[in-house]
Amino acid sequence: MGTVLWLTGLSGSGKTALAEALKKTYEAKGKRVYILDGDAVRQKDARPLGFSREDIRENNRRIALLAKEKKNEHDLIFIPVIAPFAEDRMRSREIIGNSFFEVFVDCPLAECVKRDVKGLYRAALAGNRTPLIGMDGSEVPYEMPTFPDMRVNTGRLTLEESALLVSKFLEKHAIV
Repeated sequence: MGTVLWLTGLSGSGKTALAEALKKTYEAKGKRVYILDGDAVRQKDARPLGFSREDIRENNRRIALLAKEKKNEHDLIFIPVIAPFAEDRMRSREIIGNSFFEVFVDCPLAECVKRDVKGLYRAALAGNRTPLIGMDGSEVPYEMPTFPDMRVNTGRLTLEESALLVSKFLEKHAIV
């Protein structure tokens, strides 16, 4: 039975990069690893979802159900999804069960804006799109995790240091 690490944090905090680095590390060790991408899930369903509060909550529910289903096929599942609402992260933990770990990929908004890998912050600041989750003026706030299983400060740590920190967490908990 696999372990699920839900990497929550703002857009641009490094969730996906961290998941990909960890996938590479653990596949090299012979582990069956899966990255469950939120945007892919959002588009796959018969009723594609947008970014309203309700759609975000439904997408997170779908992701949790899919992760629960895929636990039997993989050793590790990484979910690099913002999941802005504490209630939804708790519900995901309940759906997935004991093998769920919440990892807060903590990066200050200013650093996320500076990184702006997808150009989304630039577009929002220019008024060409609605503000992103966690930005001033956004209809969707980001509720920072109060008690995550792990916190990784990607605003301060390099990608390599962040991946090593998560790896040590996995080893400490005898997950890998």
